[in-house]
This record gives sequence, C-alpha cells and structure tokens, in this order.
Amino acid sequence: MNTSYQHSDLTHLILKAFFNVYNTLGYGFLEKVYENAMHLEINKLGLSCIAQQPIDVYYDKEKVGLYYADLVVNDCIIVELKAATGLAPEHEAQLTNYLKATDIEVGLLLNFGREPQYKRKAFANNRKNHL
Repeated sequence: MNTSYQHSDLTHLILKAFFNVYNTLGYGFLEKVYENAMHLEINKLGLSCIAQQPIDVYYDKEKVGLYYADLVVNDCIIVELKAATGLAPEHEAQLTNYLKATDIEVGLLLNFGREPQYKRKAFANNRKNHL
C-alpha cells in the first residue's frame, strides 16, 4: 500500500488541533504542556488519543528496549511533539524509529517553536522486519 497518503484525513485533523493549540498557547512552554493541550484538542475532535504510549523496540526479534510515544491517535498515527528552536534530523530519526518499531505506518512530528513546524513520515509495514 502506498503510505504517502494513508490516513490523510486523520493527519489533517491532527494538524488542525496542532494549529489550534499553537495559536492559543504560542511559543515557550515545555513539551508536556503542549502534549496535554494536544491530548485535549484531539479528544475534542472525537478522535482516540493515548499519551505516553509504550513502544517495544526489537533487535533480531528480541525485545531490547522500550520507548514512549508522546501521542498515538486512533491506534494508527504516532505524534511526536517538540518545543525546540527548529526541527532537527535527530527529531525525524526518532519518529522514523518509532514507526520502524511498531506496526503503525504514519507519524507526525510537530514543533511548537518560534514558528510552528510539522513533518509527516511514513514507513510501510512490508519494510519492517519485526512483524
């Protein structure tokens, strides 16, 4: 399946929530404040949202670690939040690794910096070796 447009309706709603939160709170809070606000805003849109979802990490089919995704929406989109000056390659790598470690194929990286920034990432399940 082409993951480039998968769940585009949901990512659109999540981005709507992102801009609502950004326009209300602005720049300068800690990530946890934005996480809590995004959780509320996403729930207001009628979507399922789980904060700090545990993600198992595997190596050679053995569990080697545990990460926590900031938000998981409708069990199909990982949302990674940042409150940084700007998005960095490490932020994108972090989201890509979360997608590699799960059966979730779509993720959003949202930055509550001086200017709002977002990136959408997709990683097809047929490329994952842990499933």
